[in-house]
Amino acid sequence: MKRSGGILMPISSLPSPYGIGTLGAAAYRFADQLKKAGQSSWQVLPLGPTSYGDSPYQSFSTFAGNPYFIDLDLLVKDGLLSRARLQKINWGTNPRYVDYGKIYESRLAVLHAAYKKGYDRDRAAVEQFAKENRWLADYALFMALKRHFGMKSWLDWPDEDARLRKPEVLAAYREELREDIRFFTYLQYLFFQQWSALKTYINDLGIQIIGDLPIYVAMDSADVWAEPEFFQLDEERRPTEVSGVPPDYFTADGQLWGNPLYDYERMEKDGFGWWIRRIEGASRLFDVIRIDHFRGLESYWAVPYGEETAKNGCWRKGPGMALVGTLTGWFPNLSFIAEDLGYLTDEVRALLRESGLPGMKVLEFAFDPREPSNYLPHTYTPHCVCYAGTHDNETLLQWERAIEKKQTAFAREYLGISEAEPLNWAVLRAGMRSVAELFVAQMQDYLELGPEGRMNEPGRGQGNWQWRLQKGEFTPALVRKIRRCMEIYGRL
Repeated sequence: MKRSGGILMPISSLPSPYGIGTLGAAAYRFADQLKKAGQSSWQVLPLGPTSYGDSPYQSFSTFAGNPYFIDLDLLVKDGLLSRARLQKINWGTNPRYVDYGKIYESRLAVLHAAYKKGYDRDRAAVEQFAKENRWLADYALFMALKRHFGMKSWLDWPDEDARLRKPEVLAAYREELREDIRFFTYLQYLFFQQWSALKTYINDLGIQIIGDLPIYVAMDSADVWAEPEFFQLDEERRPTEVSGVPPDYFTADGQLWGNPLYDYERMEKDGFGWWIRRIEGASRLFDVIRIDHFRGLESYWAVPYGEETAKNGCWRKGPGMALVGTLTGWFPNLSFIAEDLGYLTDEVRALLRESGLPGMKVLEFAFDPREPSNYLPHTYTPHCVCYAGTHDNETLLQWERAIEKKQTAFAREYLGISEAEPLNWAVLRAGMRSVAELFVAQMQDYLELGPEGRMNEPGRGQGNWQWRLQKGEFTPALVRKIRRCMEIYGRL
């Protein structure tokens, strides 16, 4: 990895007239601005279709793309939609935030109109696309069944035979729900057509796309429903234990994520084929993959199913290098970043060293005067990625207002700035001049936003993932300022 810089900017956060960011004109403009600002990476959040809570980390499929990101203007240009219809729809009243309720009410109906007009025209290409993506048949059937059963989780479907995937029952549903299956298939065709064109454009600018790979998949997903043998489920296909993290300084109850845990023993028997297929799918979307919760590959926190908190869990051994080595060996031309945050043991550190993957350094974790910190820039070795903050953190301005005065004073002393100088840009510059091979900052921090710019607050069930860039905010002056910093610190 070359010495360079990148910006973390979710697709959902791009400006657009239709309530949420898409793969259309604003994405191309943002890529152009990244290029002018001297950036070599665009980091995005997971691109999968979101479920309850709107989290990109809880998706109906680890392979599918989010239909909300399909650009409607491109569909108008392609003759699949009328602009007059789009202008009549209320996509939300505040361009600063995504109104997921409004999007849910209208988006699929609009996309269905595009399907009705385009499916027969594109049938041959769609069928070829389906043949090349073996996950698609199960995903489209899963989504059609969810609609048929009122969008309930597959654990609660009233037809037990459909829930347990009895072949003759699924065959009957494939015929009964044929129209919806085609619809969900066509949406994936449209998504990947638009994503492929955008990714080619971005890569041609010399910019790589960094994407997040959540370590776990959602319980209510086509992944678990279609291949239950790879997860820790009982005979009724309900989880025996679920994911989370133990109590710590910040959370007395820990964090109960609720994802099903992998049956790593079963996975290893076929050479981790499920993971290889998953990474292969992600490699079509991204140039670099950040493995979320990397420490969970060494050992993971398992909580008995039905617990209301994560307190009563226990550590269980993960696959370690057996899995990590398989993936890096199978994909030698793909770059990975290990999200090695959280409680790290000597075993986790050893796994990171043996894997050879770059870990993460987060500057918001650095400035505690009470104890030494390996997040302070002078402690870095080059083979790492430095973040000012991640999508789970406060914005820098919000963080500065929230930390204790002793931390603020220490940060200013360490960074060599006076009380009158803004801490926000001093932290950004500290990351840029560090020896980390890659420095990444959230777009919100370059915009100097406060709490109104926070993307996600872990533990809060609603109100996350909503922030959006407003049209015109990424000004030419800001582009020049970022580029000059990149130039000064040797990151162009």
